[in-house]
Amino acid sequence: MDDYRRLADRIADDIATGRLRPGERLPPQRAFARRRGIAGSTAGRVYGELVRRGLVVGEVGRGTFVRAAPPAPAGRALAEPALGSQATTVNLELNYPSAPGQSELLAPALAPLLRPDVLTGALRPAPATGTAEARAAVAGLLATPGWRPDPDGVLFAGNARQAIAAALASLVRPGGRVGVEALTYPLVKEIAARLAITLVPLAMDQDGLRPDALAAAHHSAPLSALYVQPTLHNPTSLTTGEVRRRELAGVVRELRVPVVEDRIWSFLLEPGAGEQPLAAHVPELAHVVDGLSKRVAPGLTVGFLVVPPDRAEAVAAAVRSGGWSAGRFALEAGVRWIQDGTVARLVAAKRVDAARRQRLVARELAAAGGIVRSDPHAYYAWWELPASWRADTFTAAAAAHGIAVTPGNAFAVGPQRVPDAVRLGLASVPEPELVRALRTLAAVARRGRTGP
Repeated sequence: MDDYRRLADRIADDIATGRLRPGERLPPQRAFARRRGIAGSTAGRVYGELVRRGLVVGEVGRGTFVRAAPPAPAGRALAEPALGSQATTVNLELNYPSAPGQSELLAPALAPLLRPDVLTGALRPAPATGTAEARAAVAGLLATPGWRPDPDGVLFAGNARQAIAAALASLVRPGGRVGVEALTYPLVKEIAARLAITLVPLAMDQDGLRPDALAAAHHSAPLSALYVQPTLHNPTSLTTGEVRRRELAGVVRELRVPVVEDRIWSFLLEPGAGEQPLAAHVPELAHVVDGLSKRVAPGLTVGFLVVPPDRAEAVAAAVRSGGWSAGRFALEAGVRWIQDGTVARLVAAKRVDAARRQRLVARELAAAGGIVRSDPHAYYAWWELPASWRADTFTAAAAAHGIAVTPGNAFAVGPQRVPDAVRLGLASVPEPELVRALRTLAAVARRGRTGP
């Protein structure tokens, strides 16, 4: 083995065992070379190898710092990111809201399904089309002023991530191009990699995705589809206004580009407060994705797809071939929760909870520096950090304090420069822990790079 790789292995071992902590700065390459008695070029190769392995991040003019964690392993395309560090105690990467008394609310609908005569049927696989009762219940759940899904266009998957995968698999051949917002849901990048799809980043502004960017990308080389989050965009929490939606719909219709519209967080807006989905403007091209994981709980969930009626069979075939079918037990439970008002009660409670947590963010980060961008209804915040911080290094410093945050580059598509920002997921930790974590992050931000 090359000498530089042996040295890189030793440093990697120091990082793995905790002798080198996240956020810690490595010595300058010249100093490292003198201490080890090696050439400067060899030291450069050692540091390059550590960067390649994802263990450190180099910053021109500032030095080389231990990252919060190595890159996520491949093969998690349809799962949420793992914790940033084994030492992490407060995870602001995961983002699953839970309402007080949630388990007590959910239990009554499950009890009838546990009867032996009912359980036998509930444990069978569910078709992508579900049942007529399920389609009608979901069409009512997803309806907004000005738009009500056709029950015949409602399909089901195991969760919303699998619904996205099924929609894209049905629309895009391997090697095809899909337009996405320049900052997008990270797992869409992994889904695209699994499906051998190329994601094309599209410019955004303060109103959301720019229609001219969509048109330019399509004219450069045809797009097979567009994936977009116009309501409470993850990570920025931006909601695109009605004027921009109509403009975007006009371009979509002119170009005949199918749309996968992710509305997984839209339930946090009061009925009538949010804008109409793109499906209301271009129903013949829109494939709406939603689900129960955020409304209810991640452990027993169902993903929803609302597709144009003439697309139903193709998308259902993609659900089947991908192994993304919903479990009948989860589907039956979900329908009962919708019908008995449980979902509505949980949604109401989570809207109140999200607003309260946003007030905590505004209070605790007010003097921390940088710019916090969010929506008062969202369960996440996009923090553009003070100028003294890089996102990777701040993420590492936060991990050294036992707090996992998501660096902005996790959401970036392509090699373009992204703001030095982190996303804070607010939903998954108790409020007292959230307050302590926000105060710690604010203190870290104010200290700059003096270290954890």
